[in-house]
Amino acid sequence: MGDDLGDDWWEHENNSDASEVEEVEHQEKQPTEKADVKTKAKKRKTETEEKTVKAKKKKKNEQKESITPQKKKEPDDEKAPKAKRKRKKKKTITDVLSSSEPKPGCPADLQSLITQYFSDKRSVIEQEELKLPDSCFLSSNDLTHSLSSYLKQVCPKWAKIQKQHTEKSSVVLLIVCSSALRTIELIKQLTTFKGEAKALKLFAKHIKVEEQVKLLQKGVTHIGVGTPGRISALIEKEALNLHVLKYLVLDWNWRDQKLRRMVDIPEIKLDFMKLLESGILSGCKDSSVKIGLF
Repeated sequence: MGDDLGDDWWEHENNSDASEVEEVEHQEKQPTEKADVKTKAKKRKTETEEKTVKAKKKKKNEQKESITPQKKKEPDDEKAPKAKRKRKKKKTITDVLSSSEPKPGCPADLQSLITQYFSDKRSVIEQEELKLPDSCFLSSNDLTHSLSSYLKQVCPKWAKIQKQHTEKSSVVLLIVCSSALRTIELIKQLTTFKGEAKALKLFAKHIKVEEQVKLLQKGVTHIGVGTPGRISALIEKEALNLHVLKYLVLDWNWRDQKLRRMVDIPEIKLDFMKLLESGILSGCKDSSVKIGLF
C-alpha cells in the first residue's frame, strides 16, 4: 500500500492537515475583518451625516443674514461707552427766591435796572443823564404796609391834591402792576385811601383801548391803575397825558405764583421800560414826578 501511494504520501497527509488549520484560521479572521469594515463604514456614514447637518445649518444662517439687515459696524471709538456730560441746571428766579426770603425793593434796584437795560442802547453820556436823583424817590414799602396805608404815608396831602385836579384825560396818581387780576386787587385796596377820587382800570384784558379812551375823556380821573403795556398804548394815542402826574407807584415787591416780580417777566419789563421813556424819566429829572416802590 505504501508503495502504491508513493514515498511522499505522508507529506501530502501532513499538508492536508496544515491546510485545514489555515482554513480554520482564515474563517476566524473573516468575522473580525467584516466587523472592522462595518465599523469603518458606520464611522464614515456618521461623519457624512454630521457634515450634511453642518452644511444645512450654515445655509440657514446665511439665509437669515440675507433677510435680516446687517447692523452697521461702529468704529472702536463709538463702541466704547460715552461719558454722559451732566448739564448744570440753570437756576431760575423761582429757585433762588424759594431758598431765600424776598427783600423789599429800594431806589438802587430801580436805578440798577434802568442802567442795565440801556447799557447797550445809549451812549455813555446819555446813560449818565438816565441817573435819577435821590430826591425823586418816595420812601419804599418795607413789606409791612397795605396799599392804602403806604399811600397815606407817601401822599399825606392827598385830599387837597384830589380836589385841585380837574383836568380830563390825565391822572395825578399812576399805579403800575403786572396783570389785570392784580389791578383789580389793588383798586379794592384803595378804598380807605382814595375817598371821593375816581380810579380807572387800565389793562388790556376784556377791555378795548377805545373804551378806556372814552372814559378818560368823559370825566376827571384821579387815579389810574394798570399794566405798563396798556398805559403806554394810551399815552401813544394821546388819550392819557402825564403833564399833571405827581406820583408814580410801582407794584415792585408783589410776586406771582412763580415768585416773579413785575420786572422779572421779560415782556412786562419791556413795556415798563417803554413807559419810563414816554415822559416819566424826564418828569423825575424835573422833580415834577415822585416814584414810590410798593
